[in-house]
Amino acid sequence: MAEERRVGTVSRGIRCPIIRQGDDLAQIVTDSVLKAAESEGFKLRDRDVISITESVVARSQGNYCSVKDIAEDVKNKLGGETVGVIFPILSRNRFAICLRGIAMGAKKIVLMLSYPSDEVGNQLVSIDKIDEAGVNPYSDVLSLDKYRELFGYGVHEFTGVDYVAYYSDLIKEAGCEVEIIFANQAKAILDYTKNVINCDIHTRVRTKRILKAAGAEKVVGLDEIMNAPINGSGCNEKYGLLGSNKATEDTVKLFPRECKELVLDIQKRILDSCGKHVEVMVYGDGAFKDPQGKIWELADPVVSPAFTDGLIGTPNELKLKYLADNDFANLSGEELKKAISDSIKAKDANLVGKMASEGTTPRQLTDLIGSLCDLTSGSGDKGTPVVLVQGYFDNYTN
Repeated sequence: MAEERRVGTVSRGIRCPIIRQGDDLAQIVTDSVLKAAESEGFKLRDRDVISITESVVARSQGNYCSVKDIAEDVKNKLGGETVGVIFPILSRNRFAICLRGIAMGAKKIVLMLSYPSDEVGNQLVSIDKIDEAGVNPYSDVLSLDKYRELFGYGVHEFTGVDYVAYYSDLIKEAGCEVEIIFANQAKAILDYTKNVINCDIHTRVRTKRILKAAGAEKVVGLDEIMNAPINGSGCNEKYGLLGSNKATEDTVKLFPRECKELVLDIQKRILDSCGKHVEVMVYGDGAFKDPQGKIWELADPVVSPAFTDGLIGTPNELKLKYLADNDFANLSGEELKKAISDSIKAKDANLVGKMASEGTTPRQLTDLIGSLCDLTSGSGDKGTPVVLVQGYFDNYTN
């Protein structure tokens, strides 16, 4: 009889060399995983998941653009006069450099910030201060002067930046006039200009629909800027500037372009080298919330832009503590173990709505595994842009 496995899911950061444009990423990832397995004394198994962070995929693709490219695209699409820029996230890394390019492509920016926080939870001001001021964030439009009168000059809890001043100065330094307002209704911008760039990520389709219905003349999402090359630059046909990061003071690393071939290539190389059928995905930001700063991590348009077919779908799991406390409350020891194991083996293919699955997490597999990988690799100096997740598809019977 085979010995019982004592370990469930394991997530390992895999060290890799620094990736440069033009590198054979599929070979580097495959070699790095196999060498890690050899040096650490573990074996690959069927349904292990190899995850690659989006940043090294985009870097290997050379998917970059400059602020001048952004400026040219904005000018071509919005006309180069007054442009409303609404609902940007508050981020030096994610949005500031994009804003520089946008400002270089216009004469005046009317910057409309959502409040009390941006879309991913970065606070301009606390909701308690909003309540104290008697402001209704769902309907009230605040000028910059009114905002400062009510709330003063606050800085972000984690970064120490006053984003209102920071974005204003950045626009002016680009040679562009700026006016700042605070509102949460998209159509509020139309009192100032009919040409709008909506910068929201996950609500962008609705925002565009509302603006067009309310009489906007030109509505362009961040997903529609840099969605084609400008002067030979990189681009992202599907997401444009969404998911981009600052590379240098003048360049932006875009979200990786189509990379399904990459994940299939790595899957095949692992199969050819050791006979194991692994799943492979590219991951960006995980989808989880910080309880202290209220920040959602998810600034990318999706957690995973590419993955092998075995990662389609959601978990289909039974809640062990529910079974132990209800169906098998009178059992213990080996008898309880066998009853739960038999339940798992006999479970329905679809447990939606069944009490025994209550409290399990029916999110997309790629969102769950991507969040695990993002937390494993971190965003700093760990040097592990590849994460190997083993045992994720195991259950109590394995």
